[in-house]
Amino acid sequence: MKIIICGAGQVGWQIARHLAGERNDVTVVDNNPELVNRATDTLDVQGITGFASYPDVLERAGAEDADMIIAATHSDEVNMVTCQVAHSIFRVPRKIARLRAQSYLAAVRSDLYRRDHLPIDVVISPEREVASAALRRLRAAEAFDVEEFIDGTAQFIGLRLDTECPVLDTPLRQLSELFSTLRAVVVGVRRQKGRLFAPDPGDQLKAGDEIYVLSHSDDLARTQEIFGKKVKKQDRVIIIGGGNVGLAVAQALEAAPERIRAKMIERNRKCAERAAEALVRTIVLSGDGLDIDLLREANIDRADAVLTVTDDDKTNMLAAVRAKASGCNKTIALINDPTLVPLLVPLGIDAYVNPRQSTVSSILRHVRHGRVRNVYSVGDAEAEVIEAQVMSTSPLTGSTIRELNFPEGALIGAIQKPDGKYVRPEGKTRIEEGDVVVIFALSADVPEVERLLQVQVDFF
Repeated sequence: MKIIICGAGQVGWQIARHLAGERNDVTVVDNNPELVNRATDTLDVQGITGFASYPDVLERAGAEDADMIIAATHSDEVNMVTCQVAHSIFRVPRKIARLRAQSYLAAVRSDLYRRDHLPIDVVISPEREVASAALRRLRAAEAFDVEEFIDGTAQFIGLRLDTECPVLDTPLRQLSELFSTLRAVVVGVRRQKGRLFAPDPGDQLKAGDEIYVLSHSDDLARTQEIFGKKVKKQDRVIIIGGGNVGLAVAQALEAAPERIRAKMIERNRKCAERAAEALVRTIVLSGDGLDIDLLREANIDRADAVLTVTDDDKTNMLAAVRAKASGCNKTIALINDPTLVPLLVPLGIDAYVNPRQSTVSSILRHVRHGRVRNVYSVGDAEAEVIEAQVMSTSPLTGSTIRELNFPEGALIGAIQKPDGKYVRPEGKTRIEEGDVVVIFALSADVPEVERLLQVQVDFF
């Protein structure tokens, strides 16, 4: 596929990194020559320096025969105009735009993106993606990473194992025998200098490991308990930061079926007033989230979780540390800079949300062709979790899992049969046409997994 990525910042660079090694012809466009040079020096991509919305720049990038354009610059307006130019002049078939301003995203204005108005096929909102990710972290309190698959039936979670984990030094094969009714599979393990791998049945888990598990949602609490995590309902939540992300999280908590008491702390008076007007049950406090007296006023010691989502990473980290020191059980921080992530564990911060990771995963979901229904980028683009429906043309169809010539770095973690039955994958499990499979794959093995799923565009 020929893909043009407009914007070579964190999101654009990561998307290019994912797609460049998968037999795609990728061109990156940015008006900052340093960002373009970074992309061309580190990735197998072409680079064009210029404004992405200019027709002559898109022409130089090869828009005349491009299959897709991804507009991910820092400007909503540039992204929208880029898609309009790509459609009106170059007839690019697929157009994806990242939009941040909430005014553009209101449901009552959804007609704006029709082909006869502003032709954007997919609109990605980083704030909404981050808010959804933050809510998933809150609902799986002991996990540092959470994503949903198969319409919420399967949960992909990341857990850190400590010395109190009861199943340390136990072969994974034996775990399946001990907990035969548990619909959960360990699909990834990070150990020793951060190396991530797909485990074999004979591998054992060690203290300090970070594991990734695919579990049926009904077995999620039991899965966490088996790996030594005490599950506690999050009834009281404090949100530090009342911007678009914080407001979206608070509104979702108010709309959730479970009764959650939320409080919000926002430093900017106008933002606090706007949040107070938009929320019904959430208590909004105006002040500094680092102020210990204000935290005490919010009953920080009784909070089950604190979510720090200001627009400054360091403030989020410090607020999370202060909340934890003040007696809060669970802290989740919004972190934009991935180089800060290794500091979270030493600081005692339980989990984090990365806007770039959430946005990249959302874009990849729409970039993959065929029967791919969901994609999640793991870590620093180290792996992907791919949900796809098995087609009749797939080499997987009709084979048992033990018969498959699967890449070493890939594992099937969940299967849903056409009748809706959820199956924990075993060697004897037969893959059939119409099955929905969830596959964990290291980045190097993603192209081979896509080949096995037969999701290339030429099949459609």
